[in-house]
Amino acid sequence: MKRYEALAEDIALSIRTGILKRGEKLPSVRQTSERRGISQATVYQAYYLLEARGLIRARERSGYYVIAGASKLPPEPELLSSTSGDSTTVDVSELIFEVLQSTKVRDVVPLGSAFPSPSLFPYDKLASSMHSSLQQLDPWATVEDLTTGSSELRRQIALRYLLVGMHVNPDDILITNGALEALNLALFAVTRPGDAVIIESPAFYGALQSLERMGLKAIEVATHPREGIDLDALESALGKHQPKACWLMTNFQNPLGCSMPDQKKQNLVALLERFQVPLIEDDVYAELYFSSHRPLPAKAFDQSGLVLHCSSFSKSLAPGFRIGWILGGRYLSKLIRQKLSSSLSASLPAQEAIAHYLSKGHYDNHLRRLRHTLSVQQSVYTEAIARYLPAGTLATRPSGGYVLWLELALHVDVLHLQKLAIALGISIAPGPMFSAQRQFRHCLRLNYGHPYSDKTAEAMQTLGRLIQQQSSITV
Repeated sequence: MKRYEALAEDIALSIRTGILKRGEKLPSVRQTSERRGISQATVYQAYYLLEARGLIRARERSGYYVIAGASKLPPEPELLSSTSGDSTTVDVSELIFEVLQSTKVRDVVPLGSAFPSPSLFPYDKLASSMHSSLQQLDPWATVEDLTTGSSELRRQIALRYLLVGMHVNPDDILITNGALEALNLALFAVTRPGDAVIIESPAFYGALQSLERMGLKAIEVATHPREGIDLDALESALGKHQPKACWLMTNFQNPLGCSMPDQKKQNLVALLERFQVPLIEDDVYAELYFSSHRPLPAKAFDQSGLVLHCSSFSKSLAPGFRIGWILGGRYLSKLIRQKLSSSLSASLPAQEAIAHYLSKGHYDNHLRRLRHTLSVQQSVYTEAIARYLPAGTLATRPSGGYVLWLELALHVDVLHLQKLAIALGISIAPGPMFSAQRQFRHCLRLNYGHPYSDKTAEAMQTLGRLIQQQSSITV
């Protein structure tokens, strides 16, 4: 990332999080130049970029002013759960299936969707890459790399880690059918039916589905909406339950959007090392950061191979291609054998297409556009929450990804709200689908990864009215 782009992203993040408010004047070009140790020309480039994004505007003989962001942002929620600390048998699949089915209809406003808009992804260039890569494909590669995955794709993934200072051997990477297969392979490698697994509270519903399908019990641990899982509570759960694994999202967690600071990730890995409990790290959103640099995964601090690090291209490049991977550490050979005996291989044409796309340098250009779009859309959706939803609504402020977590008044029943909303063509993701204990009945997850349109504005207004009506009836 160039210097002016890094400066622009830092200012955009300050606008989105409310540090810089609508109508506030930015520091002068000279002041910013002196403070950042960069040329005035670089500052001008950054300001021009922010102006083009619709975040700031120049006033003649006065300077640059913020024109985006909510004039009054919704307050943030605090620590979200008061879990019992007990292990729980998971039974959430029916609720999750019902909610997800409602998001597939095109006419529905997809506030509850699990994916950003398909229009944000470069399918034309990926199609071109697939055509080019298949023309050059060595037929023997279809057999030699069958289970572990394309050698060129594994090399390109290793190069992505090198950008953040991680030295990953391509031979330590196993390509999978999306991140979910990687995560399920990891669970299979370290657990047996009846075992307990620590998860965040609230947790990604895919983790709950996997635990339910494999006959595992969930131990929910309180999670902070900005900094991730509570390490003190985690240590207590480790000592009390002796779980076989932890499944955590360390960067831009779904559904909260929280990210663990690097020091906390390091402490997390050290804590799990002490108890010899493997970490299954779900890191699918890491490339969707809004600051000037990509956050490190917990895997960066792993010295003993105890972290099974899983990621994919599904959230950042090609959802339908279903290409993910796992850095299996000490469990790699077991993962490869399990992959061989289950799904055998991920789609080779999809692997080669992505490898070709990455090798041409297209990925970073795409990511810059995608991050900018998501960053701006988060500001717009947050402003809509402040404008249309009842006073007292709390909302998280992620520094990446594309989901927000909303906390409504305690007496609001989001399961009832979800049924009312879907009948009017609006999907939401109710809080209980993110908890084995069906907590968070007054919370919901909102997806800001789809373009904000007049229809979206109308849906937000309707949602606010439904919440207000439920409040009136309850009170």
